[in-house]
Amino acid sequence: MALQPKYKHVVFLIIVGLLGWAVPGAGHLAINKKTHAFIIFLTIAVTFIVGLYIGSLAVIDSVGSKPWYAAQVMNSPAVVILGHISSKGGYDVYGRPGEIGQIYTSIAGLLNLLCIVNAVYWAHIFRAANEQE
Repeated sequence: MALQPKYKHVVFLIIVGLLGWAVPGAGHLAINKKTHAFIIFLTIAVTFIVGLYIGSLAVIDSVGSKPWYAAQVMNSPAVVILGHISSKGGYDVYGRPGEIGQIYTSIAGLLNLLCIVNAVYWAHIFRAANEQE
């Protein structure tokens, strides 16, 4: 049984959102916004990597810093893997570098969340405009 056009549209929006979460900028790439996708990927990846550089992998703490971790997971599902690696120990960070690293990695995640919402919104607008023509 084929999906109705309304459900195809919803499935497409979900796919765009999941792509944008899996790889920052991939949602924009799916709707053919290549320049936006490149800028988003570069900005979010650099911000996240700088946060890891400043604070080490220990800033991804799924147990002791749940609110920060929730924001960090918005970067990509790969953060869950990094959090699992960091929880095994061997990565220490204390004081200001840890706080700054958490802030950078969390801001990167929240920025990616905004970009995901933007990609889904644009996908909806473009599809709705194409269906009316």
